Parts: sequence; C-alpha cells; structure tokens
Amino acid sequence: MTGQGQPSPWWTPARYADRRPFLRARSAITRALRVWFEEQGFTEVETGILQVSPGNETHLHAPRTELTGPDGSRTTRYMRTSPEFACKKLLAAGEPKIYEFARVFRDRERGDLHLPEFTMLEWYRADEGYDAIMADSVVAIAHAAQATGIGTFSFRGRTADPFAEPELLTVGGAFQRFSGIDLLATITDGEGDRAALAAAAGSQVRIAGDDSWSDIFSKVLVEHIEPHLGQGRLTVLFEYPAPEAALARTRAGDARVAERFEVYACGVELANGFGELTDAVEQRHRFTAAMDEKVRRYGERYPLDDDFLAAVGQMPEASGVALGFDRLVMLASGAPRIDQVVWTPPAGET
Repeated sequence: MTGQGQPSPWWTPARYADRRPFLRARSAITRALRVWFEEQGFTEVETGILQVSPGNETHLHAPRTELTGPDGSRTTRYMRTSPEFACKKLLAAGEPKIYEFARVFRDRERGDLHLPEFTMLEWYRADEGYDAIMADSVVAIAHAAQATGIGTFSFRGRTADPFAEPELLTVGGAFQRFSGIDLLATITDGEGDRAALAAAAGSQVRIAGDDSWSDIFSKVLVEHIEPHLGQGRLTVLFEYPAPEAALARTRAGDARVAERFEVYACGVELANGFGELTDAVEQRHRFTAAMDEKVRRYGERYPLDDDFLAAVGQMPEASGVALGFDRLVMLASGAPRIDQVVWTPPAGET
C-alpha cells in the first residue's frame, strides 16, 4: 500500500505477480490465432490509428486530437473506434483475406467489460458470405481456449463450453423466447415502428419519452435477452433487425433483417460480424441519419470519411467480424476482470 491507504501501483512486483498468469495466457492466445490465420491464408495488416472519422454510429464516442503541420496549420483527427474503415479500403485495393490486432479507443466506456483503450481483433474475407466469417468466429474462440488449456469459460456464475456445437438463434427468435415480443412485427420497410415496440415492451423495460425504436430494442436486449445467451455453450445471435444494421447489408428477400451476427459466451458479447454493405449511397444515408441522431442525443457529430464511402462502392462482396480480444482472453484465462488481461492498465489507473 502507498500513503493514505491507496493501493500500490499495478507494476509493484507483488501485485503484478497476480496478473502475470493472465498475461502469459494472452501471449499464448495471440500466437495460436496468428498461426491459425496463417494456415487459413490471411495476411496480417497494420492500419492507421488517426482517422478523418472514428466511425459514424450514434452511440460510439472517440477521443480526438489536433495535428500541426509544418506551416502551423491544424487538422482535427480522431482515434479510431475500429480499424474497419481502413480494412475495407484494403479490400477495395484487392486484398482478399486480412486480419488485424488493432488498438482502438472508446470514450464514455469503463467497467468490468469495457476499457477506453483496448484490442480489437478484426478480419475480413472477400467474396465470401457471412456464414463463413460466422464459422470463423466459433473456431477462433475454440483456438483461444485450446491455447490456454481451459475446458470451460466462466463469468459471474455462468459457464460455457467453447468446444461444444454453438446455439444458433435469430434475434427475432430470442425476443420471442425470452420476452414474448414479436420483434419483426414492429419493423416495416426496414424501419422500426417505435409505437409498436413501445407497446410490446412497455411492461418489461422503462421507456423514456425520447427513446427511439433502437433505444427500446437495446434495453430489452440488455435486460432480458443477453443474460440468457452463451449459457452452457456459445450462442450465435444472427439476423439482426434492419434498424440495427450499421454497416451490414439487409437480407435478400426480407428487408426487415440484416446480415449481422454476434457471438456470446456466459452472457458476454465477444464478436460482432456482418455481411458487408457495398452500396455507397445507402451507407452514406445510414451514416447521415446516425450523425443526425448523435447531434440530437449528444450535441456533436463526426465527419463522414468520403474516401471510405468511395471504397465501399468499389470493394467486392465481403464479410467481416470484430472480436473483443481482451474479453476473449479474460474468459479463456479465467480472469475475473478485463483490466487484468492487458499488459498495462489505462493511464492514471492503478
């Protein structure tokens, strides 16, 4: 302990010794996944952290900085929330299969499962559907478990076997099973009907007057759906509703749902993947709508990356996924908190 009853720094040998087994596990998982990607024919890439836009989703927030040019001019740049924009430019350039252990940044996030600076493992397959990247995700998680020798993931009283056949569950099916809500009945022409979802969910979650359809959806998902996912085995939650499509294309034949999936273990979201949208006009429309909502909610907006939007129109059909690497290490090493599996904690924390 240091003065006034404060804990000693994280680098104190006695404290560091408690974390070291989790960090050794992190190294083992990193090595195992690099070998697996190499065997699958992927190329490891390293893309820039400072970006024109950090991403254009309503509830994502990014640190910003200013670059000073030789002439003294100042340019705003953002710390990326994901390497996605840069990776898709590489797909447009002709790279067929890429992956990156990317350092990313999020403002307004801190907790047992969130860090303001963390590692996102992202990979993309050109000319392959999202079923391929979905299968990749399950295999990658199993490789992480194999690297540490852990047989069962556990977190807050929940367990999941990472080697068992995963549960495949549509979002609509999950809402029906765990909340009794017919979610797809509240979506018309790809747009959510707020009044319909509010009526269906009003007895289960607290709804504020300015909550949007997406807000209500998120409340039900977090409070009534996610705690049931990844119990005993992994859950692959797929066919997300179109209003939650972000950068995913909608499913052919049913505009109410999108080619988006998430993978859960022990109620923890590990991965978020898409059949990638390649319509630049539609992508611009979605980004603009999201930034309009960001202004309404938070009083700020991020610029659009026109270079990225141009690349979207040129990139091939593709699928991609973002996996929270620190969360995966936490489960595969048996660590109780996410800050125990990073080599150095966020600046200023002990």
